[in-house]
Amino acid sequence: MKIGNIDLGEKPLLLAPMEDVTDISFRRLCKEQGADMVYTEFIPSDGLIRDAVKAIAKMKTLEEEAPVGIQIYGHIPESMVDAARMADKAVEIAGGHGADVIDINFGCPVTKIAGRGAGSGMMRYPQKMVAITKAVVEAVDKPVTVKTRLGWDEDSKIIVELAERLQDVGIQALTIHGRTRCQMYRGNADWTLIGEVKNNPRMHIPIIGNGDIVDGPGAKQAFDRYGVDGIMIGRASFGHPWIFREIKHYLQYGEAMPEPSVREKVEIARRHMALSLEAKGEPRGIYEMRRHLSCYFKCLPDFKPVRMKMVTSLAVNEIYGILDYICERYD
Repeated sequence: MKIGNIDLGEKPLLLAPMEDVTDISFRRLCKEQGADMVYTEFIPSDGLIRDAVKAIAKMKTLEEEAPVGIQIYGHIPESMVDAARMADKAVEIAGGHGADVIDINFGCPVTKIAGRGAGSGMMRYPQKMVAITKAVVEAVDKPVTVKTRLGWDEDSKIIVELAERLQDVGIQALTIHGRTRCQMYRGNADWTLIGEVKNNPRMHIPIIGNGDIVDGPGAKQAFDRYGVDGIMIGRASFGHPWIFREIKHYLQYGEAMPEPSVREKVEIARRHMALSLEAKGEPRGIYEMRRHLSCYFKCLPDFKPVRMKMVTSLAVNEIYGILDYICERYD
């Protein structure tokens, strides 16, 4: 599968952009665990053009992550164009590696974004969505891709026609989450319409499927039954970054990879902690690891007291000591 000149190989697995999750440390970790491409957290276009420190910082990527997409969102055409130009020049603005791809978020369902017409809120205004996409494509040199949903609600699943229109204005790949905006993350993702887009003879760009892929058999079915070019994995990677190598193992050998031992999970958590501290220092690197740390060990018995201690400590050595204790007690 190729996005422009970027070759991701056969049946690539991509890490979905997730707010407060896919920061630089988690992206690097997922690359190490087999992700073929990663994306930044979604970045507000108005934050970028106001030179908001937090928004600018989210554009920083590293060579070890490549290929990496910078994702932007917004509902004002001029702001989206300006933000896309900034993402196109992320090396100069934020340092690091920059963007290999600029992705437009037309899929986020949360009310504070969709409610004002951005993210999946744009599904109610397909003409405007296409116009913004066309303007962004014409404004930048990097490949432009889109991530979106099936439609706004059950009565407006417009993705088959919309996919053609987005392709016609120049996007070079399309990721489709198999739910409507009104579903949020409830119910099961509907892959039939994703397959219909992929099998539409007019479509020639890569189609990436997203939604409810949590293991190797699910990924194999998505590739075999619906013919998608790639799979994007979001929530299933949280506390489980090795999901990428698990799925690749299954696709290659037709059998499940043995689950990592507690010792192996501890080593991955330690690596994640080190990457977070390297990127953000203390105490921020510790604060932002809290949402991840306990998720690595959520199935361990009688874990609550250990978890509470681990997610309230601000001492690096103490946290590493707790991880050592987990290894000794549960491995």
